[in-house]
Amino acid sequence: MKYTFKILTMLVLSLSFSKLSAQETPKEEDFFRIFKVRVPEGPILEVGGLVTLPNGNLALSTRRGEVYVVENPTSVKPYFRKFATGLHEILGIAEKNGAIYVAQRGELTKLIDKNMDGKADVYETIYAWPLSGHYHEYSFGPKIAPDGTFMVTGNVAFGNEEWWRAESRVPMRGWAMKITENGTMTPFAAGLRSPAGLNFIDDKFYYTENQGDWVGSGGLWNVNKGDFMGHPASLIWTDRKDSPLKLKSESFYAKMDERRLKNENGRYIKPENRVNETFKTLFEAKKDFPELKLPSVWLPYGILGVSTSEPVKIPENTFGPFAGQILVGDQGMSIISRIFMETVNGEEQGAAFLFRKGFRSGVLRMAWGTDGSLFVGETNRGWGSAGDANEGLERLVYNNKMPFEMKAVRAMPDGFEIEFTKPVDRKSAEDLASYSVESFIYKYQPVYGSPPVNNETLKISGVKVSADGLKARLIVQNLRQYYIHTITLDGVRDKEAFYSLIHPTAYYTLNQIPTGTKLSMAEVSTRNSEAQPVKTVTAPKATKGTTVNPTIKKPVVKPLPAKAPVVAVAPTYKQVEGILTKNTCLACHNTTKKQIGPSFTEIAKRKYSDLKIYQLIHNPQPQNWPGYATEMPPMPQVTKADALKIAAWINSLNK
Repeated sequence: MKYTFKILTMLVLSLSFSKLSAQETPKEEDFFRIFKVRVPEGPILEVGGLVTLPNGNLALSTRRGEVYVVENPTSVKPYFRKFATGLHEILGIAEKNGAIYVAQRGELTKLIDKNMDGKADVYETIYAWPLSGHYHEYSFGPKIAPDGTFMVTGNVAFGNEEWWRAESRVPMRGWAMKITENGTMTPFAAGLRSPAGLNFIDDKFYYTENQGDWVGSGGLWNVNKGDFMGHPASLIWTDRKDSPLKLKSESFYAKMDERRLKNENGRYIKPENRVNETFKTLFEAKKDFPELKLPSVWLPYGILGVSTSEPVKIPENTFGPFAGQILVGDQGMSIISRIFMETVNGEEQGAAFLFRKGFRSGVLRMAWGTDGSLFVGETNRGWGSAGDANEGLERLVYNNKMPFEMKAVRAMPDGFEIEFTKPVDRKSAEDLASYSVESFIYKYQPVYGSPPVNNETLKISGVKVSADGLKARLIVQNLRQYYIHTITLDGVRDKEAFYSLIHPTAYYTLNQIPTGTKLSMAEVSTRNSEAQPVKTVTAPKATKGTTVNPTIKKPVVKPLPAKAPVVAVAPTYKQVEGILTKNTCLACHNTTKKQIGPSFTEIAKRKYSDLKIYQLIHNPQPQNWPGYATEMPPMPQVTKADALKIAAWINSLNK
């Protein structure tokens, strides 16, 4: 019996250790859980606005023109009360002194419950702005400024024949407007294209922009009065007496080619990305236009979003180590990104990370609950998103366990300092093979978006890990001002359980390189486990009294037997995932589900040849896919080798 018990004990211990060693690195959902808010039958919550009221209730507006007040929103059975109805596509909501304010398409409206029956009985127009009637003239906000005024932003329209070119058909399209309680409007900043996300953070006004013409990728901008945010359509209104910006359209186009060309039939030609061309970047254009504002942080297209939405600051004592940082939603990819920001030489910059994916629809609005959870308002209709649903209201809840993540990335005079949430395993963190750094930027052009350009892999010369294991400082050669630096830590492990980072990549926007003391090579680790040792072959030396005979015959090398013909094997998803990510394919396509574009499985059913898929990547045919609102742009930057790998994998899905 003792022998049997001993054997059983050893087996249990063996199984326990095997399970521990095979345990996977925790994922996002192990720390931040998504819960669907229970909604009664009837309301369709295409959420356009979201705000937490002083009493802890939640007020939300919908794209269908309704306003709801949600009582006890964090409970199992929240109560939905319809507060207002009959409004026009409300894409923002705010509360001030007991009243609700919403931005309709054409006005800022105040909603008052005078008789205190729980429903608005006064709909008061605070200020109205013009509309041309174009479908894309969305209006966003309001957000309440520190002085009590309201900030509202207006989307641009598009041309008729030039349906791809954004234009400001009526005043204040492409502008941020500051509006007082008594209905006075002051133009605040111009050059906005599709400013769906706006907020005041630490009393400063920020907005997020979506990729489009003149916008290479989304990002987070700090906006001051009189700034030009980069899109030229709104410049036609800078001759107004109340305009704080005096840059004229003529001055802009004198130095920037708008690519307004016609074909032999006199029809305008849609500008597409040119692979081999001389181009300007946003920071190069700023030399010509000092009013032009650079983003504080870029959010790389297709990686951290395609339709960037509302930014919110994480309150103190909320979401663990990330308190004080900024979360940014994305409507197209149904994700939330995280931003760590710092000020260097008077300019804002910082690192962006993926934070949480997997929301059921496009993330448009966020608001903090009184319990520290994050309410997420979602919508899909007409825009498309990675989620399965067309609308939704969910909560993101932190379980107070510590994830292994990069808490922050800071710029240094000679590289970057990475701060972790937990101590790192020193051996892995002192190995240069655990890190990689690349840099790239986008074109500033009238084409819709931009591929990453001027890509460069940067050499890491050394790493210094702090005594407590919470920081690693990298020496990186050839830092490039104003470029996005992709910092990947695939090999770094945590000290406690040897886990990988949940999100091993940071995207740092380096607007300024700080001054200060650089690390010396004497204080860093230069060990690189992937460095190949150099093998030297020494010729035979003649010993004393002997000579090397040059006539010695070399050994006869027999030819290897002929191999059987190699059968081409389609790559696996893991083998193409990096290519799909790098080329932003996953921003619009899913393996099995319809998103902004068709699923890869659906494409496989078309039985295109690998070569045909390669050609379609470079020159898409939107007419082949009716029913998709967003056309796929040409992707000439995808190499033939990468495109054929993608094609082989896609076609394997049909077998």
